[in-house]
Amino acid sequence: MTDGPTESTLSLLTRARDGDEQALNDLIARYLPVLRRWASGRLPYWARDLADTPDLVQETLVQTFKKIDGFDHRGEGALQAYLRQAVMNRIRDELRKAARRPDRVELDEREADPGLSPLEAAIGTEAVERYEAALERLREEERELIVARIELGMTYAEMARALNKPSTDAARMAVGRALVRLAEELGDPPSRSD
Repeated sequence: MTDGPTESTLSLLTRARDGDEQALNDLIARYLPVLRRWASGRLPYWARDLADTPDLVQETLVQTFKKIDGFDHRGEGALQAYLRQAVMNRIRDELRKAARRPDRVELDEREADPGLSPLEAAIGTEAVERYEAALERLREEERELIVARIELGMTYAEMARALNKPSTDAARMAVGRALVRLAEELGDPPSRSD
């Protein structure tokens, strides 16, 4: 048996499926910080209940690893992508619950795609990493606007209600300003010769 930090994810996964509690703990410890950083700012303050985003991520990991037998390891990065999708699904669930609380407005049910997210498919993994880094440099409100519109596909009307904007147009303008800030943060893509 190898020690946690140097052991491969596949090896840990195999041991966890065989009931090895330490391997399960090592997997959670390996992915929890990465997914907490990734999820930061994706659950808007208005959608948070008693739990905050780090708690939501940890809870999702524990629940997902309880059903890890159904996961099909397809190479490096597959488990992280699977876990990221589980967290995103949980965030969407929280947003649906929050949106129903004040207005009792039903949201469209959307099935999660087990493949690449639409954003990743459109711009590629390297660009997604640049996007993620630029998103982290924005103010919380700007991040929430962009995530709600681009990643979660909320309409301007839904965003106006959820973010207490006076109108659909106000939400649209706020998103426009946030996108301009994001574009400034993204700057020019790095050249291939770097």
